[in-house]
Amino acid sequence: MPRKTYRILSIFFAIFLQPQEKKKAASAGKERCGMFQYPVSLAGCLRSLPTKRHGKHIRIRGPSSFPTRFLTSGALHYPDAPSKDQHHDLASYIAYAERTGLDVESTVFVGTHYEYHVASTLGILGFDLRRIGGHSDKGIDLLGTWGLPSTPKDLPLRVLLQCKAFSTPKSRISPQYIRELEGAYLGAPAGWRGSGVIAFLVTQRPATKGVREALAHSRWPLGYVSCSGEGMLEQMLWNRKAEEEGLEGMGVTAKLSDDDRHGDAQRLVLTWKGRPYSP
Repeated sequence: MPRKTYRILSIFFAIFLQPQEKKKAASAGKERCGMFQYPVSLAGCLRSLPTKRHGKHIRIRGPSSFPTRFLTSGALHYPDAPSKDQHHDLASYIAYAERTGLDVESTVFVGTHYEYHVASTLGILGFDLRRIGGHSDKGIDLLGTWGLPSTPKDLPLRVLLQCKAFSTPKSRISPQYIRELEGAYLGAPAGWRGSGVIAFLVTQRPATKGVREALAHSRWPLGYVSCSGEGMLEQMLWNRKAEEEGLEGMGVTAKLSDDDRHGDAQRLVLTWKGRPYSP
């Protein structure tokens, strides 16, 4: 073959045939991953699978070896309560009210008294709560953690609570309060954001049908607690998103109270994989 002809064919191959080969290789890579425009390794495909968001965490549609929950360790920094130097629990608040002559019928006393009651009562179930209520609390009354067998001992669930102490028996619990709870969840302090966080609404009445439906349909991990003004737990429930954040395997059941002489009073207890659990 003449040298001139050979040179022309070489130029033709370089211009037209090599790009076609590269294009075919890129196409092969795209078929493997279903999303890439260039060849990549199989490991790269797995790490970059499409993701689906569930609240504040990401669940990967792919190999189960990848974690789906990411908890935050380290010390939590609690916002200061507006009256931290005057009272910090139920007993100190009652003493403060007596010392200052606070009207026990006022909404301030009733609300704060109820918040401390809730913190004390839920402590029996393993909650460790602090009152932070104030003008800039984003609707959050109590912050803390909840140690459970469903989570590592050094990484308890982080919880935030809104407490509603209704002054009249006819006060209605509407789905509006679940929407307010969602707002509190989204506006939580830095240590209570991301995965491993659950928000609870606490009132003195059992959840209505509308509240239960709003809870079930919420895209955020939420729960509901009915606690009387005297500190008696009557109801506790949570949605599927809360299970995904760390309550999988946990449950609630009623048990006869050990202190009741007639044997007809019941109290709520936690269960872990169907068996009674005591923190």
